Amino acid sequence: MRLAERMNRLGTETAFEVLVKARALEAQGRDIVHLQIGEPDFPTPENIVQAGVRALREGKTKYTPSAGIPELREAIAKTVSATRGVNVTPNMVVVTPGAKPIMFFTILALVEPGDEVLYPVPGFPIYESMINYCGGTAVPYLLREENNFRFDPAEFRRQVNHKTKLIILNSPHNPTGGVLEASDLQVVAEVAQKFDVTVFTDEIYWRVLYGGKFASLLSIPGMAERTVMLDGFSKTYAMTGWRLGWGVMPPALEPHIARLQTNSNSCVAGFVQYAGVEALTGPQDSVDKMVAAFKERRDTIVDGLNAIPGFTCQTPGGAFYVFPNTRGTGWGSKKLADYLLDDAGVACLSGTAFGAQGEGYLRFSYANSLENIKKALVRVRAAVEKIQD
Repeated sequence: MRLAERMNRLGTETAFEVLVKARALEAQGRDIVHLQIGEPDFPTPENIVQAGVRALREGKTKYTPSAGIPELREAIAKTVSATRGVNVTPNMVVVTPGAKPIMFFTILALVEPGDEVLYPVPGFPIYESMINYCGGTAVPYLLREENNFRFDPAEFRRQVNHKTKLIILNSPHNPTGGVLEASDLQVVAEVAQKFDVTVFTDEIYWRVLYGGKFASLLSIPGMAERTVMLDGFSKTYAMTGWRLGWGVMPPALEPHIARLQTNSNSCVAGFVQYAGVEALTGPQDSVDKMVAAFKERRDTIVDGLNAIPGFTCQTPGGAFYVFPNTRGTGWGSKKLADYLLDDAGVACLSGTAFGAQGEGYLRFSYANSLENIKKALVRVRAAVEKIQD
């Protein structure tokens, strides 16, 4: 079978590859601490589960409109309007099975061969994968450790030009946990308006913030007309397996994104969407408790990593990842990540899973119990001290 050439341009997400390897070691009897994948270890809140069960029992098992059921689109519009301070209407919302389709559909709908797309590095690997797959020219902008993993404004301005079709933002950021400030977003808005560029803002972790007020590009006057916002339920409501996300976009783009949905997934399962309505309109105390737990875990893992010889680790402002600098060990990122899994039984990701600029770093997810994080820290320290003897 001869594959289409474009398949050579399609990347992957290393977290799932490491998960497979870790599961194989567990099948051999090894005890593995999973700090490689971004999946909250909390259960989906009971009120959301019951809403899904109720919808099933009520026969909500048929096709729905491709863009989502009216009740969910309305709930999303109200939530985004209230939290971003901008008027969002249901005809600006498309509901998808998980948030990744919004990313894919937006790039597919807007980017033509030769168009330049700016994306953050280190960064979520699917950005570059989708840009390349769609024939765009992937242009990385650097997020530097010395700048709290934010971009340099002058450098960023120089990278945007008349060939730029799309700018991708992610804040709070995967893999570093960095958070863009309002001043950073003003720079993005300035160049986007100057060069008539659309901005794709990935805000999937916006509720997992440890201080201050979340800054969204949508809140800047004039940017709602040129911004596509990605959000979803997986991280905020511990609903990774439910596969439910959404995009908010200018009304003129919505029918095209919905048409891509029709051509690929048809629609999201109806009962899942009714669970989403409950998630947004029901009690939010479970989210607050989860974020408080993440903060305690964050502080523990940062302190523990900074006590390991050869490691230095910044304190992330959001999400549930740390991105320690491991250059002091003298080992490359991939070699060190493999060693920690094989020798210490701790699954993490090489920084290079998020672009070549991630060399010299590892990513640990602290979406795991405090007990397991402490266990992992003991194991990592012992393994690193062993290679430095």
